[in-house]
Amino acid sequence: MGDPNKQSFRLTPQLKMSKFCHIAEALIQNLFRAAAEAGPHDILKLYNTKGNIINISPQLEPNSPHACYKLEVVAADCNREPLGAELAVALGFDLSSMEKRLQSLEKKILIEAGETPSIVYEMKNQVELFREKLESVEHLSWLGLFKELSDGTHKPSPFYHKRALRKTREECEHVREKFLQMSSLEVTEEVRQYLKTPTFDNWQWEDAEIMVLLQVMYTDLDFIPTFNIEQEVLQQFLYEVYRHYNNIPFHNFKHCFCVTQMMYGLIWLTDLRSKMDSIDLLTMLTSAVCHDLDHTGYNNAYQINARTELALRYNDISPLENHHCAVAFEILEKTESNIFRNLTTEQYKRIREGMIKCILATDMTRHNEILNKFKSILPVFDFNNKDHKDVLMMIMIKVSDISNEARPMDVAEPWLDCLLQEFFNQSDMEKLEGLPVTPFMDRDKVTKPSSQTGFIRFVLFPLFIELANLFPCLEQHIIDPVRKALDYYTEMEKALDKEKQNRAQSDKAGKSKETGADLPREPDVPLEQPSANQNLSKAGGALKPISL
Repeated sequence: MGDPNKQSFRLTPQLKMSKFCHIAEALIQNLFRAAAEAGPHDILKLYNTKGNIINISPQLEPNSPHACYKLEVVAADCNREPLGAELAVALGFDLSSMEKRLQSLEKKILIEAGETPSIVYEMKNQVELFREKLESVEHLSWLGLFKELSDGTHKPSPFYHKRALRKTREECEHVREKFLQMSSLEVTEEVRQYLKTPTFDNWQWEDAEIMVLLQVMYTDLDFIPTFNIEQEVLQQFLYEVYRHYNNIPFHNFKHCFCVTQMMYGLIWLTDLRSKMDSIDLLTMLTSAVCHDLDHTGYNNAYQINARTELALRYNDISPLENHHCAVAFEILEKTESNIFRNLTTEQYKRIREGMIKCILATDMTRHNEILNKFKSILPVFDFNNKDHKDVLMMIMIKVSDISNEARPMDVAEPWLDCLLQEFFNQSDMEKLEGLPVTPFMDRDKVTKPSSQTGFIRFVLFPLFIELANLFPCLEQHIIDPVRKALDYYTEMEKALDKEKQNRAQSDKAGKSKETGADLPREPDVPLEQPSANQNLSKAGGALKPISL
């Protein structure tokens, strides 16, 4: 029967889509999900008869019984990893999926009804109780929210299913082989056009396929003939880049792709090819590819406070960004992966200078400095002025680096979950090591909406609006989606605040009732005296509800 996750099927008359059909893309995705019997956390890939990946969209051509599309179902959540799968089988159910479903239902209730029924609290507490039991045993701590540290100096990977921080040789070779096999396949024009838009969904693509798409970007921008880049050298460069991104929740190879894809899209949307030299565009795209190489999941504040090797090496000055840049040029020093090896000395010098500026600009401690410089030159911006172009290049990579909220919500929100996971891991480590705890990373103080509303208002909007002032065409592409994201998280934050108030009133009423009905009153003991459970709560022993 072949691979059970691949299904051949034909589009029935009810599913045929003509150019006049305006069915929403979400509906199309749901139809294919139903046809494949895919779960809510699975991702779908559609292949044509030539074996090329094609986009699931209303523009799909009808197929025939003799030339069927192939639909592949790919699991997206951590329980599809061996450890999670074994536990799911052993337990008889999938705890992580249950929790995700519960959180999804709770969020829906909060947004639509404005309050949460008491039964949801009970369900959440049951899940939390069971999670706590699992996490109290090291070999069962597969959800990854809390970790026991060994006596050694090696810190665990913050990746949620406990993969090693570094990729294994076998893992890399497997992806490399797959990439080389796929690199000669034709990427359809529809996918090429989709790749130029901020709506591109990275979650549909595996690492080997992502490397093919990165190759497409270099090809479609005409870098291959312009700079005499050999295909095998570009492929080796992309492989080395993939190999040097680590297994961490957020700053991984998929994030590298998202930043590069947004940069690529911005180049096309703003028609920069007619305004800037090709060598500057090559610098920007390659900077995006390399901007987080060998990130370990701990930010600069941690590096400096923990006095890590990187902080000591770079004297506390942008230690991560300096490291990313150094790793990039270590890759480019190897002849077999040096995509710049056919450039002149002057061209190489110009690219190196530009890449260093761009990658160091992604240090958020320099955000205001760079933004204010851009605002000061904006009224007289001149594409013939090198200093002006240098600042624009820094702004472009900054926008690309933090652009997730400009994407559709079903693409952006999973990235926020990944980011919070990485943040929470760092704050847990800071607490364990007695270091200053980064406030916006503290799992006891941060919720999903609270983490985003301020960030969107005070970081994203000021940056995106200034770039849109130079390129008004970007208003609809990056400003409007961010406005919708702000509205979404603002409503979620209001609903959470209301829930907290209702919960506090409910708890207060419940305690009053319990105290009045069950406890004997002593004349000299006031009713307000804390119970044993209340003292436990103050000591940090009470269970906390799961945050959205």
